[in-house]
Amino acid sequence: MTTTIVTDVPNARRYEAKVDGHLAGLAVYLRTPDMVAFIHTEVEPEYEGKGIGSALARRGLDDARASGRKVLAACPFFAGWIAHHPDYQDLEYQPRSRVAD
Repeated sequence: MTTTIVTDVPNARRYEAKVDGHLAGLAVYLRTPDMVAFIHTEVEPEYEGKGIGSALARRGLDDARASGRKVLAACPFFAGWIAHHPDYQDLEYQPRSRVAD
């Protein structure tokens, strides 16, 4: 049985997922007082398909909710994950301006 632990590493601006002490994946972010933008997610090849990306997304989004921040999912993985989990869609950042060119 393996154990996945996801931790926030603010100095590196990323969440890290470790499996039995080994770095299995990471999610890079930029944080402001009102929002967190997830810009890149990476899972090591030997851990793909084992829920590492989902664990990173869930932890990052749960932390955003707990801190009252909205989420900008610039990373395609986070955008897709949110799209498939309606209970997190309320976190999506909506720009105030509706102006378009």
